[in-house]
Amino acid sequence: MSRRFPDGFLWGAATASYQIEGAAFEGGRSESVWDRFCRIPGRILNGDTGDVACDHYHRWRDDIRIMQDLGLSAYRFSVAWPRVVPQGRGPVNQTGLDFYDRLVDGLLEAGIEPFLTLFHWDLPQCLEDEGGWRVRGTAHAFADYAAAVESRLGDRVRHWLTLNEPWVVAHLGHRTGQHAPGLVNSGKELDVIHHQLLGHGLAVQALRAGNAGSEIGIALNLEPKMARSDHPLDLDAAALEEGLMNRWFLDPLASRGYPDDLLAVSGWPASVVAEGDLDVIAEPLDAMGLNYYRIEVVGHPGLADCDRPPPLRHPPPEVTEMGWPVTPTGLGQMLRMLAGYGYEAIYITENGAAFPDTTRDGGMVQDEDRRSYLERHLAEAAGAIGDGVPLRGYFAWTLMDNFEWGLGYSRRFGLVHVDHATQRRTPKASAHWYRDVIARNAL
Repeated sequence: MSRRFPDGFLWGAATASYQIEGAAFEGGRSESVWDRFCRIPGRILNGDTGDVACDHYHRWRDDIRIMQDLGLSAYRFSVAWPRVVPQGRGPVNQTGLDFYDRLVDGLLEAGIEPFLTLFHWDLPQCLEDEGGWRVRGTAHAFADYAAAVESRLGDRVRHWLTLNEPWVVAHLGHRTGQHAPGLVNSGKELDVIHHQLLGHGLAVQALRAGNAGSEIGIALNLEPKMARSDHPLDLDAAALEEGLMNRWFLDPLASRGYPDDLLAVSGWPASVVAEGDLDVIAEPLDAMGLNYYRIEVVGHPGLADCDRPPPLRHPPPEVTEMGWPVTPTGLGQMLRMLAGYGYEAIYITENGAAFPDTTRDGGMVQDEDRRSYLERHLAEAAGAIGDGVPLRGYFAWTLMDNFEWGLGYSRRFGLVHVDHATQRRTPKASAHWYRDVIARNAL
C-alpha cells in the first residue's frame, strides 16, 4: 500500500563536519578535541583519524551533484567551530567561513535547502584546555560563534540547529570516555549538559538578533527504554534511564526546568545553575530535531548477576552492525511524544543504520538490509503524520560512508559508498531506492 507524504515534505540526508570534511590543517582551522583524541593510542579503531575523512572540503561540488542525482530537497551539515573561530572565541577566520559560504550557495543553486548545525562535537581544543563544556565560559563563546556564522550566512540559511546530541558529548565524552575529550567518570556530565543547554539558549538569542525570520531548533537523540523484565527493579531502571535521556533535555527546553524526580535521584547539586539560566535555556523554538536509532533494553545491574534472573520480557531483536536493535516502532513513539510538547514543526534529523555492505553486483552495494531499515522507519513516520504529528522532513543518516568516531572507518552508514583510499563515491542500492521514494513522495 502506498503511503504518501505531505506536499512540501523535505527529503534530505545529514552529515557532520569532522566526519566528512578532512582538510584538518588547511584554511586556518585549529585543532579540535577530536583531532587530539584521535592521536591518543588505542582510542580509535585501527588508529584512524578524520584528517582526510571524505575530503568533502575539496569535493563538495561533486557531493552536491550526488545530492541532486538523489533528488534531495534538503541537506543537513554542520559547521566546524575550529574552522570559523580558531581560538574558540575572538577573531573570526573569514577563510573558514568562505568554505561554508560557497557550500550554501552551491546548495541553493542546486535547489537544495541548507539545514545548518552549529555544533556537532568538534569543540576547539583551546576551549577544552580551559575546561570545555565543564565551564560556563564555553556557553558564551558558543553564542559569539553562532553570531559570527549567522552574520555571514543568515541571509541565505533559513534552518538552524544549535547543538547535535548534547547527551553524547556529556555521557560518552565525560562519563564513559568513548568520545572526545575522553574523560571517564568525571562527575561533570550533568554540568556539561547544563552548559550545552545554556549555550543553546544564548545561541538562539544571537541567531534571532541577526535574523528573526529563521527557523531555529536543536537536534536531540531520544529513545524509549524498555525494561528487561517485569521485575520492579528493572522497570524502575528503565524509567530512570528514559528520563535522563529524554525528559532531562526536553523539560528545560519547554520551560519546565529539570525534572524534580530526576534531580532527586541523580544527586546533582546544580551548583552551576545561575539565576536566569533556565529562562535562557527555554527560549522558544521553531522546530525540534529528532535523531532516532533504537529502543534500548535496560535492566537493573544487580538482577543480571543473581542466581535466578527474571525472564526477559522481549527476546533480542534484529541488530545492526553497531549492535543496535532494529526497532522502528520506537520512532513513532518518540514522534508522538514530541508532538505532546507542542512543537509546531518536527524533523527527523538523523535515522539510519550501519551494515557490512559486502554484497556487490556490478560494483554497486546491494544493501537490502539498509533499504528495509529505512523503509520500515519511514512507514512509522508516515503513520505518525497520519495521527497529526507535524513532521516536516526526514534526513537519512548519512549521505556517504564517513569517519564513524571511535570506530574509525570500520562502520558504514552511508547511502553512498566511499572508497577512502581513492575517494571514489558510488551510490548504493539503498540510494537508488531512496531517490525513487523522493520522486514519488511516497513509500
